[in-house]
Amino acid sequence: MLSGLSFSTIAVLMVAAVLLDLWWGEVRRWHPLVGFGNLAMALERRLNREGPLRFLRGVLAWMLAVLPLTALAALLVHALAMPLAQSVAHALLLYFALGLRSLRDHNLPIADALARNDLPDARRLTSYIVSRDTTSASEIELTRASAESLLENGNDAVFGTLFWFIVAGGPGAVLFRMANTLDAMWGYRTPRLLQFGCAAARIDDALNYIPARLTALSYVLLAPGLQGKRRAWQCWRAQAPAWDSPNAGPTMASGAGALGVQLGGAAIYHGQLEHRPVLGDGPPATGADINRAWLLVARTTALWLAIACTVAAIMEYTHA
Repeated sequence: MLSGLSFSTIAVLMVAAVLLDLWWGEVRRWHPLVGFGNLAMALERRLNREGPLRFLRGVLAWMLAVLPLTALAALLVHALAMPLAQSVAHALLLYFALGLRSLRDHNLPIADALARNDLPDARRLTSYIVSRDTTSASEIELTRASAESLLENGNDAVFGTLFWFIVAGGPGAVLFRMANTLDAMWGYRTPRLLQFGCAAARIDDALNYIPARLTALSYVLLAPGLQGKRRAWQCWRAQAPAWDSPNAGPTMASGAGALGVQLGGAAIYHGQLEHRPVLGDGPPATGADINRAWLLVARTTALWLAIACTVAAIMEYTHA
C-alpha cells in the first residue's frame, strides 16, 4: 500500500470513518471541501480567459488547486511520529472526504416532499443537488434526478473515495475527492468551461475508471434475485457505452437495472434540452424509488466494508 498502512489497519480505519460520517455528518462550519470549492472558484475566475492557452491554464489551475493540498495532507500524516496519531490522521482525512450521510440528507427529503405531493418543495430540494433545470419538473423527472445523483455520487462520494483510501491512505482519498470536485465544477461542456475544464474532466475519468466499474459490479451483486442481477448486468453492458461519461454510465445503468426502473432520458441543462439515453429496464422511477436507491448505496457501502474486513482477517490469519 502506498500509505504504508497494513490492510488490517486500513479496514479498521475505513469502518471508523464511515461510522463517523454516518453519526456526525458533514462539518457544519469550515468544511475543507467547501473551502476547496471556494479556492477552485477563485482560480477559475482568475485563470479562465479566452485565448489559445485556455486548456493549459486549466491544467495549471488543476495543479495549483490539487497538488499543494495533497502534499500538505501527506506531510501532515508523515510528520506525526506515533503510529496511532498517523492512523487517526488517515481516518480523519477519509472522514472529511466521505459524503455518505450527505447523500442521505440531501435526497431523502426529496422523497418525503414527493410523498406529500409537494412538488414546489421537491423542485427546490432537487435544485440543490443537480445542475439540471427543475423549475417545472414533474415527479418522474425529479425522481430521476435524485436517483441518478444517488447512484453516481455513491461512487464519487463513497466508493471511489474508499478505493483511493485503500491505495494511498488519507492523502489518496483527499486527492480523489478534490479531483472529483473540480470535475463537478469545471467539467461542463459550456463555451466557458469546455477547454478550461477539459483536463479536470479527463483526470477525474482516469481516477474513477476502476472505482466506477467496481461500483457497477457491486450494484449487480446486490440486485434482488438472479433475474435482477442479470438485468443489472445487461443494462450495464448494453446501455453504459451510449452515455457521455465513461464512468457515470456504468454506475447509473447497473444501478437502474438493479432497481428495476427506468432512468435517464431528456433533461434541461443550462437552458438546453439534452436527449440522454434511457437507463435501466422497467417502469419510470417514482418517489419511493429514491429511498430504494439510497438503500442500494448504503448496502453497497456495507458490502465494501465487509469485504475489506474479511480480506484483512484472512491476511492476518495467513501471516499468523
